Amino acid sequence: MYANSQATLITTGMLPFLLLASAALTAPVSIALLALYRRAVLRSMARSSTDMHAQAIGVGAPAPPPKVALRLCMVDTGTLPAPRTRATIRRSLIMASLIYCAAGFMYALVLGGAWMIQMHADGFVLARFLWLLSCYAWPTALAIGLLVAVNLKQRLVVACSYLVMLFAVALYGLLRNDALSVGQIATFWMLTNAPATALLLAFLHRRVRAVGPLVLTFMVVVVTGSQIALTVVGSSEAGMRAAVMTGAAVGLSGQATFFATMLLGALLAAVGGGFCLKWLGHRHLARRSSDQALTLDAMWLLFGMVQSITLAFEGWAWVLTGLVAFVGYKVVSTLGFRATGLHRAPPRPPSLLLLRVFALGARSGQLFDVLAKRWLRAGDISMIAGPDLATTTVEPHEFLDFVGGRLSRQFVRDADDLEHRLQSRARGPDPDGRYRVNEFFCHANTWQLAMRRLAASADAVLMDLRSFSAANQGCLYELQQLIDIVPLDRVLFLIDESTDREILERSLLGLWTRAAGDSPNRTNAAPQANVVDVGKRVETIVQPLLGLIDTPKALRPGG
Repeated sequence: MYANSQATLITTGMLPFLLLASAALTAPVSIALLALYRRAVLRSMARSSTDMHAQAIGVGAPAPPPKVALRLCMVDTGTLPAPRTRATIRRSLIMASLIYCAAGFMYALVLGGAWMIQMHADGFVLARFLWLLSCYAWPTALAIGLLVAVNLKQRLVVACSYLVMLFAVALYGLLRNDALSVGQIATFWMLTNAPATALLLAFLHRRVRAVGPLVLTFMVVVVTGSQIALTVVGSSEAGMRAAVMTGAAVGLSGQATFFATMLLGALLAAVGGGFCLKWLGHRHLARRSSDQALTLDAMWLLFGMVQSITLAFEGWAWVLTGLVAFVGYKVVSTLGFRATGLHRAPPRPPSLLLLRVFALGARSGQLFDVLAKRWLRAGDISMIAGPDLATTTVEPHEFLDFVGGRLSRQFVRDADDLEHRLQSRARGPDPDGRYRVNEFFCHANTWQLAMRRLAASADAVLMDLRSFSAANQGCLYELQQLIDIVPLDRVLFLIDESTDREILERSLLGLWTRAAGDSPNRTNAAPQANVVDVGKRVETIVQPLLGLIDTPKALRPGG
């Protein structure tokens, strides 16, 4: 009896502490590590590669101005035909959403079933069972929001859909049970979902989302190690005496010995945590998981661990219900993705090159979020690493290289190294049907070479010129290279009210007069630069962008 009560005390007392402490540490540790990562990336970007021989990149013999003038065309996104690739993206999102709904139902079924078993004396009460399923379906709603929603309206649609279902089930329960009150229903939902939702914010905030799951995993291992060390030492009088004597031998007080024991346990556990992170990094590098799948897995596991704590009051073994529910979710999602074939790539998926003004800051993150949820369902994205997205697009293996002091091997050294990276970049989809972002880290003397090669091999190019002005014309080189080597039918320029349109137009027209003699745009009878003003709705860029790879002529007036 005593052993059982001790186990219950641990699962209902220590486990919540471990989760709370780990989640509380995740956000500040992630922010600090990402700040160090960003600084290291910027320092390496400012350096020159010693392997790169000095050469003029993208500078050819002067050529006479083109005979035909370049025209800027403002694309009206509301009049464009629906691109064919949109159907591919829609199918992928629908299938992924259905798979996660099915996996979420399995998760809710396990936890709801556990509650029903504990309350079997009352018999099977349908209203109660439906209510439990509705409460445990909350992680599914969060997952769908992370999967498909790109703006506030879509997030509200997902939230309202869940709330309509929740209120309908709650109303059914109230009508079937006169003793049940609205307050009881609200309290149960809050106790079931609020703690895990609050903890979720620790690693799903935009600033730390890229590495949050990795850091949370590591912190859980480390904090658990510190508590195990205290438990082992305090489990016997001999252990406590040995700890006190050891501490006294090195001049530590009793309180200092207590904290030293925690620190030693944390350090030993950190070794195991490091191996765990390496395993996750290798899985990601081997294309066995995606960054989004890793985030969703971490979310469901966190909910499972937190939501099973209340079940442990009936016995410590019930705390494993959350783990069983997570395994059920994982089995269903894995089988679902295999069955739908989302991991099978078409013969040649489209590749997008994303160029932008680095001064955009948070707005770059908003655009990237839209592209990650839409374009990555059809093809990959290539981009040159910059300070604006350095902490948003970091991949698990890149972050682990930084932690291990091997960040330098992520940087392009010379032309041969660039070719190797181009050939080995991820082009096909991950198991969940989502393609990857291929980020190229470049030194001060390798980024121009990388930009030209990426532009030449891309199926579509999106250049974000928001905030473009006379003060930041560093992207004139990219504009010139696009005119020189990429058919402008495959290029889209994104602007908003912060773009100095007069300077942009003057710059493009001036660069056009210096177009290379072998530019593919010289043979175009009516060359034009396609410009999209997204205003405050950056998601409107998706349709014209998809049009570039389906029907480029559709962007032309009357085309």
